[in-house]
Amino acid sequence: MKLLTIVCLTGLVWLTGCASTGVTTGTDPNELYSPEGSNASTPAGAYASKARRPSLGGGALKPITAGQAHSRSVAQLAPPADLWERMRRGFSMPELDTELVHDREQWYSSRPDYILRMTERSRKYIFHIVEELERRNMPTELALLPFVESAFNPQAVSSAKAAGMWQFMPATGKHFELKQNAFRDDRLDVLASTRAALDYLQKLHVMFGDWELALAAYNWGEGSVGRAIAKNKRVGLGLSYSDLSMPMETRFYVPKLLALKNIVANPEAFNSRLPLIENHPYFQTVDIKRDIDVALVAKLAEVSLEDFKALNPSANRPVIFAAGTPQILLPWDNAAVFQSNLEAYGVGRLASWTVWVAPATMKPSDAATRVGMSEEDLRRANNIPPRMMIKVGSSLLVTRSKQLETDVTGHVADNGQLSFSPDIILKRTVLKAGKKDSVASLAKRYQVSPASVADWNNMNASAAFKAGQQIVLFLPARASALVQSRSRSTGKASAPQAKRKVTKSTRVARH
Repeated sequence: MKLLTIVCLTGLVWLTGCASTGVTTGTDPNELYSPEGSNASTPAGAYASKARRPSLGGGALKPITAGQAHSRSVAQLAPPADLWERMRRGFSMPELDTELVHDREQWYSSRPDYILRMTERSRKYIFHIVEELERRNMPTELALLPFVESAFNPQAVSSAKAAGMWQFMPATGKHFELKQNAFRDDRLDVLASTRAALDYLQKLHVMFGDWELALAAYNWGEGSVGRAIAKNKRVGLGLSYSDLSMPMETRFYVPKLLALKNIVANPEAFNSRLPLIENHPYFQTVDIKRDIDVALVAKLAEVSLEDFKALNPSANRPVIFAAGTPQILLPWDNAAVFQSNLEAYGVGRLASWTVWVAPATMKPSDAATRVGMSEEDLRRANNIPPRMMIKVGSSLLVTRSKQLETDVTGHVADNGQLSFSPDIILKRTVLKAGKKDSVASLAKRYQVSPASVADWNNMNASAAFKAGQQIVLFLPARASALVQSRSRSTGKASAPQAKRKVTKSTRVARH
């Protein structure tokens, strides 16, 4: 009996020691997941593995008190009641108690209807963002950044051409592999833009070692923040966010985010109301294996066109090309509905649109004739401005026909561009080829595309002309007159004088 008592007491002491050494007493659990204070050279993706690895510690085992057992240092087992509570548990950025933060708190709290509209709009996307932040071990207050950037509007486009709820500029978007072409803009895509934004924020955090400076760089540019830090360092001033000289927009940027964080943390204190957002995914990804009309997707999924576009804002054309957009987002319960209805729909035509690549620079009326559409319909489908020519190589959205029945290729879906040039009057010009003239050399000399020269003369773009062969070019009227005049006097199509004059006269007709 005495031996049994000793064994039980030993086991109890061992269990008590495990509880006391697994987590440091009195430590906020958020700190375990925060990269604040980490070495700036450590990759952001490394934080998760470090934070979640339990510290077994060393030394003698010590018992814990009942009060310590009920402290926040013990992991909470109950799931968050809603997404706002889940987000609050992941808040880990340092507090910034400044007049600017209080100013923004007052501004937002005096507009409760605005807060409610923004938060209602966010319900489609914010679960995914919080999930991604937790997966990357980043502060969950960053899920509020789209409130600051775009009021959580994934279709927002600024006057400076920044687009999407994360407001990527075109060049920055391309740097983070957000495709922008004639058929989609990934800066508007919910999944792609969120991935790119968090990649960028992690990069900036590693670069500056501080979330406030990382956010300043997200708004102002990493080069601008780097120069401001270097300037303060030279004159012996502080190097924190509050110490730097920066534009007013950037000065208010972090206070806006932290003001929103404070309101989410305690909405009642700020006369604000947050809508219930369940701690559950709003959408599912659905694979697309064939080109399909947007209207048909919405119909088969039994959702409104407006709701579909809210989840798939990058699908800004009437058709989705499977080779470029292999996945779409649908509300959680409608994903299965779509799959079931798609199977019942059968193997009939899913897309009434396809892509035609212009073989030469041409008028919209000529292009419409070639693809069997009215000029008005072609202009409307491709937003062709008045008095513009369609440039060679442009990818145009056209109605499907028996000749254009196959799905669009990945190269076109990923890289298709639509370009225009001023609609100037072109005159048919006939020249005689010199001994070394080719399609490529004449295209370069008269600043037109090789494809156009080849098309005008029914030749391959890599072909060469025979000496004395007649060549057909379409040039602006003035340039055509100069070329014809020089050609008659020299009998050649390649005189240097003609080249100089034509270059000046046809600069606007460059293809």
